Amino acid sequence: MQKFKLNIAGMTCVNCSNAIKRAVSKMDGVGDVSVNFANGVGEFEIKNDSLKQSIIDKIKKLGYEVAFDIDEFEKKREGHIKFLKIRFIVAGILSCVIMYLEMFVKPNLAINLVMLALAFFILVYSGRTFFIHAFGALSNKNYDMNVLVSLGTASAFLYSLFIVICDIFNLSLKFLPDDFKNVYFSGSGMIITFVLFGKFLEERSKAKASDYLKTLMSLSPKTALLLCLDGQNKEVDVAEVKVGDVVVVKSGYIIPCDGVVIQGGAEIDASMLTGESLPVYKQLGDMVYAGCLNTNGYINVKVNRLSSQGLISQIASLLSDASTKKMPIARLADKISNIFVPSVILVAVITFCVWILCGGGFTYAILSAVCVLIISCPCALGLATPIGIISALARGARGGILIKNPEVIELLKDIKFAVFDKTGTLSKGCIEICVSTLTNAELSLVAGVESLSEHPLSKAVTNYAKQSGVNFKSTNFKLKTLAGLGLVAKDETNHVIIGNQKLFEQENISIDTEQKRLLEHAYSRGEGVILCANNSEFLGFLSFRDEIRNEAKEVINSLKSQNIKTIILSGDNQNVVKSVASELGIDEFYANALPDDKFKKISELSQNGKVLFIGDGINDSPSIKQADVGIAMNSGSDIAKAAGDIVLVKNDLRNVLGAIRLGNSAMSVIKGNLFWAFLYNIVCIPLAAGVFYPSFGILLSPVYGAMAMCFSSVAVVLNSLRLRNLK
Repeated sequence: MQKFKLNIAGMTCVNCSNAIKRAVSKMDGVGDVSVNFANGVGEFEIKNDSLKQSIIDKIKKLGYEVAFDIDEFEKKREGHIKFLKIRFIVAGILSCVIMYLEMFVKPNLAINLVMLALAFFILVYSGRTFFIHAFGALSNKNYDMNVLVSLGTASAFLYSLFIVICDIFNLSLKFLPDDFKNVYFSGSGMIITFVLFGKFLEERSKAKASDYLKTLMSLSPKTALLLCLDGQNKEVDVAEVKVGDVVVVKSGYIIPCDGVVIQGGAEIDASMLTGESLPVYKQLGDMVYAGCLNTNGYINVKVNRLSSQGLISQIASLLSDASTKKMPIARLADKISNIFVPSVILVAVITFCVWILCGGGFTYAILSAVCVLIISCPCALGLATPIGIISALARGARGGILIKNPEVIELLKDIKFAVFDKTGTLSKGCIEICVSTLTNAELSLVAGVESLSEHPLSKAVTNYAKQSGVNFKSTNFKLKTLAGLGLVAKDETNHVIIGNQKLFEQENISIDTEQKRLLEHAYSRGEGVILCANNSEFLGFLSFRDEIRNEAKEVINSLKSQNIKTIILSGDNQNVVKSVASELGIDEFYANALPDDKFKKISELSQNGKVLFIGDGINDSPSIKQADVGIAMNSGSDIAKAAGDIVLVKNDLRNVLGAIRLGNSAMSVIKGNLFWAFLYNIVCIPLAAGVFYPSFGILLSPVYGAMAMCFSSVAVVLNSLRLRNLK
């Protein structure tokens, strides 16, 4: 058996993917079949290559399009979304025209013929895919929303067509009661309009959520500086670099391939992979990764992975795998329709038979059966979920919660674990000085040296001096930057050294016992330190940290009060992560975590309950995608935002609580909508069938059935609009 993949465009619901899976699985020589509605990918296990074309033909026969590569798929999906939009607009305009003619123009044959033509065009042009997919679903014994929509629209149209034909042949006055002379072309048109609107919004959201892979792969450099045997550097395409080659990475250059440093040293900005807010010094024997930036220094790297096998490619693979996972998504109407649709047809058949057997006559038998189909029109049922979701999306957007994947609305109410990245998520992602043991004069001298550097720590020091009201200026210092160590500056009278403990050990600068005690205290708080000396004499130090967001404590406490376990997953060091977890009262923390570690932890947690992950960096994107609900900060990377189901536009963690609250309320509204839609059917279908006629003389005509259908739809919409006022 061998496997091959296809990109499938045109699927409008989960049952579309189920229909394809069932149809292809029945073919001889086909083994395991997996069709993912979320990303439009189908994976098929086949005995031989000859089956590929047969599978493609089968999928096309069901009414879907097939693409062999991502570019072709994107074009076809864009075309599908554009076509959905056009069909929705056409159906909406023509349905409004029909409704106006039905309500405000005196009925006559000419008007009925105009409405017949407009309604027929809506069904043929705007609604034909529903009928095509419904036929495919029925042939595979799958009763989905397409069947429901097709049934309702066809019932309303065919009944109205019957009335028009009777009018043409002047039959209505002979045997049709007055109550049964009305046409319901607007009903069929409006059903298609509303359903198309929901499908258009859903498909557009899906398309925008799948651009992350292309963006991610664009981060890797296209060329590399290859070190030749004669010692010269040669610029080559990164795809030509082989394992064992040596590449040169100068200051300001991006590392082209994963490898080991074999010469030199440099400060590497690996925030895209580890989330660390500061560059990390890499020297002989250290591993470096493609896509990371050399901010200062010069290194030669021996390649140990091809560009296609590097860490960025692994992240892309993780993202792709996560996007194909199957979720318990909210498609309640589709699930229920598998029972509802056959039941309605059965009731209509029973109604017809009972009227015939009881002597009611063929006319009342056929009219009552058709009335059952019209009154069970799925408008309210079809609106129950999409209108609730649209209202939730609008309310979320107004509050700074951009919900890109509506399916997560269902999952938010069941969250058991809330997992946070640290840098840029729980923290603001900017360095601040916490403590200074320097005098104002010493701080002025140090800040003057730091003002000559563009390093993030240097900017933090100069900002601290300004906030403290300490004046400083950059003098004629001769500055030397020591990658991974610090700064050395000299002028006529000063020899200033600013850096880490390793630099001070090299310079043989001693630190007294009291200062060492203060340093240890800073380390225990999870803070970093900047040591300062002048003319070989230790001056003091400044401690720094990444500032925690003001609202973080409130959010953590609120989540814990809802019995949601809080966890930190960070690439930062143990002391820093432990300090933040302790300060915020977070239940668990994991430090020094690379993207793969985070991904595996999210997968592990998912075995025990629904997981919500909040992050901001490229390194977080696989975890964001793997989690049941992925949330990205708007201040984060484009990759993280593209991978997230939700984006916090205002970068306010309190919107995490808002999203959970919105999810709970939305599902409550949707369930209320479904309850009303079915209550309406439970009450009205027996009326339409004539159950109460023998005892009470009540026989519901299509006029009142249509009124009831309209009322049920309005009730569903009004109930959904309550979400717009949610606090």
